Amino acid sequence: MNFFEKIKIWGLLICLISQLGHGYYLPGSYPHKYVVGDPLSVKVNSLTSIETEIPYSYYSLPFCKPQEGVKDSAENLGELLMGDRIENSPYKFKMQTNETEIFLCQTKPLSTDEFKLLTSRIDEMYQVNVILDNLPAIRYTKRDNFLVRWTGYPLGIKVQDTYYVFNHLKFTVLVHKYEEANVVSVMGTGDAAEVIPSIEKPGSDIPGYMVVGFEVQPCSFQHSLESLKGLKMYGKYPSKISCETNTVTMGIKENEPVAFTYEVEFVESDIKWPSRWDAYLKMDGAKVHWFSILNSLMVITFLAGIVLVIFLRTVRRDLTHYEELDKEAQAQMNEELSGWKLVVSDVFRVPDYPALLCVMVGDGVQILGMAVVTIMFAALGFMSPASRGTLLTGMLFFYMVLGILAGYVAVRMWRTMFTGDHKGWVSVCWKVSCFFPGISFLILFVLNFLLWGSHSTGAIPFLLFVILILLWFCVSVPLTLVGGYFGAKAPHIEYPVRTNQIPREIPAQKYPSWLLVLGAGTLPFGTLFIELFFIMSSIWMGRVYYVFGFLFIVLILLVVVCAEVSLVLTYMHLCVEDYKWWWKSFFASGSVALYIFLYSVNYLVFDLKSLSGPVSATLYLGYSLFMVLAIMLATGTVGFLSSFWFVHYLFSSVKLD
Repeated sequence: MNFFEKIKIWGLLICLISQLGHGYYLPGSYPHKYVVGDPLSVKVNSLTSIETEIPYSYYSLPFCKPQEGVKDSAENLGELLMGDRIENSPYKFKMQTNETEIFLCQTKPLSTDEFKLLTSRIDEMYQVNVILDNLPAIRYTKRDNFLVRWTGYPLGIKVQDTYYVFNHLKFTVLVHKYEEANVVSVMGTGDAAEVIPSIEKPGSDIPGYMVVGFEVQPCSFQHSLESLKGLKMYGKYPSKISCETNTVTMGIKENEPVAFTYEVEFVESDIKWPSRWDAYLKMDGAKVHWFSILNSLMVITFLAGIVLVIFLRTVRRDLTHYEELDKEAQAQMNEELSGWKLVVSDVFRVPDYPALLCVMVGDGVQILGMAVVTIMFAALGFMSPASRGTLLTGMLFFYMVLGILAGYVAVRMWRTMFTGDHKGWVSVCWKVSCFFPGISFLILFVLNFLLWGSHSTGAIPFLLFVILILLWFCVSVPLTLVGGYFGAKAPHIEYPVRTNQIPREIPAQKYPSWLLVLGAGTLPFGTLFIELFFIMSSIWMGRVYYVFGFLFIVLILLVVVCAEVSLVLTYMHLCVEDYKWWWKSFFASGSVALYIFLYSVNYLVFDLKSLSGPVSATLYLGYSLFMVLAIMLATGTVGFLSSFWFVHYLFSSVKLD
C-alpha cells in the first residue's frame, strides 16, 4: 500500500466519521433546522453593566414573566461561575412569521422600591441580554458615520430629570435556508474518484431554515391606557407602534404601570451557519492591533535571541578554557578561581523554606499545564464563544486532572533536595493540593460575600461551593497523592558535585539582588502586555475574546522568555559568588506578575473610569489578585526548572575538586 493510498483511506475515514456525526462545524453546536411555523423561544441572561461589573437576574426588575413560569435553562459549571443565569422569557416567535404590535403584559403600578431599583439600574447603565438559538441579540448604532455593534440593549435612559424605559422591542431574525450537512462527497484524484453517499434522515426533504443572526432595536413607546384594556398576553395592540430610536416617550413614575410590547421580522440572509458568529468577533481597528502585536513579538524574540547567544558564548568559552588546562594548571586555577566555580560546594545547598518552594513549583506546573492544554483545545475550536461556560469548565477539569503532575514534580524535587530521602512526601502532597486552591477559595469566599450582599447572580450559590469543595477533596487531592506516590518511587536527580557542611560566606554585592529580580520581569511582561489588553477588555468590557491560536503562540513565547531571563539572572548571581539562586530564579521570571498587577491597576484607573462604587473596585482588584497569583506560580516555575537544569548541566560539564 503506497503513501497516497494511505492518505485516501484516512481521508475517507474522516469523512465517514463527520457524516455519522452530522457535523462539519467544530466550534459551537450543530445547526438546528426549523420548519416554517416552528416555535422559537427567546431566553434571557443576567443584566450586566460595565459601570459596576455586578450582574443581576433579569427578573429582579418588574419585567413580564412567561405564562409557564420562570425556568432555568440547563447550565454548566462554567456558566454558574461566570454569573450567567439563563432563563426562559415571554418572547415567542414562529419561524418565518412576521408579527407586529404584540402585547406582552402591563405591570402592576410601580412601588417606591421598584421605582428606585429601576432608576438605579438605568443610572448604572445596565444592559438586557436576550438569546435566540444560542445567539446573543446584537444592536447597531451610528456614531460619527460609523456603525457600532453592541451586545444586548440598554434598560432605559435618563433625559434631564426623567427616566425612560425601553418597553418596545423590534427583533430582526436573520435566517438562511437549511443546508444538509450530509451531502454527496467526492474524494480522489484523476479517474479514480470515491463517492460517499449521503445519509438520509426522516424529514430531510421538508424545506427548513437556520437562525444565522439576531438583532434588536429598543424603543420607548407610550401606550394608550384605553387601548390596553382587555388585552391578553400575545394579543395585538390595536394601534400602530412606531419604533423610533431617536425619541423616547415612556417615562416611568411611581404608582404607574408599564406596558411591554414587541415585534419580530424574519429576513433571509446570505450568512451561512459557520459564519454566524462573525458579527460578534469583529473588532474595530483589528489590523492595527494585529500589526502592533506581531511587531512586539518580533522585537521580543530578537532581544531574547541576542541574550541567549551572548549567554551561550560566555559559558561555552568559560568551560572550554577550563577544560583545556592540564591537571596542575587546574589545581592552581582552583586556588585563584573567581566567579561561579567558587560556589561548587554550595550551589546545591538546600534553600530556605524548601517545602514551600516544592509546593509552589508543583502548583505552578499544574497551572501551566492547565493553561497550555486549555488554550490548545480552545484554539482548535472546542471552547468557542458559542459554547458558554465551556472554557471555565475545561480549565477546572484540566486543573484537577493535572494534580497528578503537580504531586509528582513537587515530591521528586523534595527528594532531590534531600538526596533521595522520601520522608515527608505525603505532607508535601497535601500542601500542594491545598496551597493554591486554598488561597483561591479564600479570595472567592470574600468576594462572594460582597456579591451575596448585593443580591447579584455573580455570587456563587452555596450548593455550588459545596460541589467545588467536594471536587477539590474527592478528585484533586487524591490525584495529587497518586502523583506524589509515583514521585516518591521515581529516582531522585543526582547532584554532580558534593555540598560542604559549612556554608560559604557570600561577598558583599554592589547592587541588591532583589533589584535585579524585580527588573527581570519587564522582558516577559513585554511579550504579553498587548494581548493582556484584549483579555482584560474581554473580561471587564463585555467583548468576545476568540484569538486563542495567537494566545497559544504568546504563551509559548512567554515560557521561552521566562526561561531565558531566569537563566541569565542565575548565571549573574553565580558569577558574583551568590549561590542562593533557588528562590531568586523563581521570582526572576515570576516577578512578571507584579507588572501585570500594576497594569491591572492602570487599567482600572484609565480604562474603567466609569467603574462605580467600592464594591465593584474591590471585586476587580480581588479577581486581578487571583489571576496574578496564578501567573506568578506558573512563570516562576518555568524560571526555576530551567535554572535548575542549567545549574545541574553547568556543574556536571566540568569537574572541580
